[in-house]
Amino acid sequence: MKRTGLLIILALLLFVANLAYGSIDIPLEEVFGILTGGEPSKAVWRFIVMESRLPQTVTALLSGMSLALSGLMLQTAFRNPLADPSIFGISSGAGVGAALVMLLFGGSLTTSVLSFSGFAAVFAGAFAGAVMVMAVVFAFSLWVKNDIMLLIIGIMIGYLASAAISLLNFFATEEGVKSYIVWGMGNFGGVPLRLLPYFSAVCLAGIVASLLLIKPLNIIQLGHNYARNLGIRTARLRNSLLVITGLLTAVVTAFCGPISFIGLAVPHLARMICRTSDHRIQMPLTMVTGAIIALLCNLCCSLPASGSLLPLNAITPVIGVPVVIYVILKRRG
Repeated sequence: MKRTGLLIILALLLFVANLAYGSIDIPLEEVFGILTGGEPSKAVWRFIVMESRLPQTVTALLSGMSLALSGLMLQTAFRNPLADPSIFGISSGAGVGAALVMLLFGGSLTTSVLSFSGFAAVFAGAFAGAVMVMAVVFAFSLWVKNDIMLLIIGIMIGYLASAAISLLNFFATEEGVKSYIVWGMGNFGGVPLRLLPYFSAVCLAGIVASLLLIKPLNIIQLGHNYARNLGIRTARLRNSLLVITGLLTAVVTAFCGPISFIGLAVPHLARMICRTSDHRIQMPLTMVTGAIIALLCNLCCSLPASGSLLPLNAITPVIGVPVVIYVILKRRG
C-alpha cells in the first residue's frame, strides 16, 4: 500500500508537470488560475491550457492505464510474458483503416448519409479497422480452443494487415505517405477537448470491466483445469478479455496512433515493484504505473527547446526495450 501511495503521488506530480510544461512557458500559478476559472494575463494561455495541454494530459493518463491493463490481462490469460494488445493485430487493423483513409481516399470519407474529413475521417477509419480485426479474432476464439493457436492466428492477422499497409504506401502519393507516417509515430494530442468526454467514457468503462475480472484472473493463474473445477468458464473469460482489451486498444490507437511497448513492458514493471501475482494488488499498481509511464513519455516529447515535439514512439522503446530484455534474460536464467 505504501508503494502504491508513492506511485499515486508521482502520477499526480507528473500530471501537474504535463499541464505546466510545454513549448510555451506559462507560469504555474497562471495554469492553476486557468483551471479554476480565473482570468490569465494573456488570453492565448487559456486556449493552450484548456484546448491543448489538459486534453493531452488526460489522454496520456487514460491511455497508459488502458494499454497497461490490457497487457496485464493478456499476459495472465494466455500465460505468455510477451503478450500485449498489439499481438492480435488490433493495432495493425487500426493502421489499415487509417491508411485507407489517408492513402487511398485522400483524407476524407463520404457516404450517402455522412461525410468525414481530416481528423474525424482518420479516427473513423482507424476505429473501424481495429473493430473489424477484433471481430475476426473473436470469431476465431469461438472456434479455436487452444490459446497458443489463437495467439498465432492473431500474429498472422497482424502480418496480413502490415502487408496491406505496405501496398497502400507503395501506390500512395508522397503527401499521403507523410501523413500516415506522422500518425504512426503516435501522439497523445489526438483527442480534442470536445471529444475528450467520449474518449474518457470508453476508457473508464473498459477499466471498470477489467477490474471486475480480478477474481477469475487470480484463479486462472493456477491452471485452466483447476479454474474449470472451481466453476470458471475459461472460454468465456478469454472471450471477455478479447472484447475488453480489443475495445481499449481500438479507441486508444484510433485517437493516438499505434503506441508501442506500454502494454508489453508496464505489467512487468508493476510485478517488479509489488513482487506478487495477486491481481487485487497487481491491477491497481499496473494502472498507476501505466499512467506514470505515459505521462513521463508525453513530458519527454516536449523536451526539445526549439518548441518542436518528439514522436511518442521514439520515447516509449527507450523505457520498454530494457524491461523486455530483462524479462527474457531472467526467464532464460
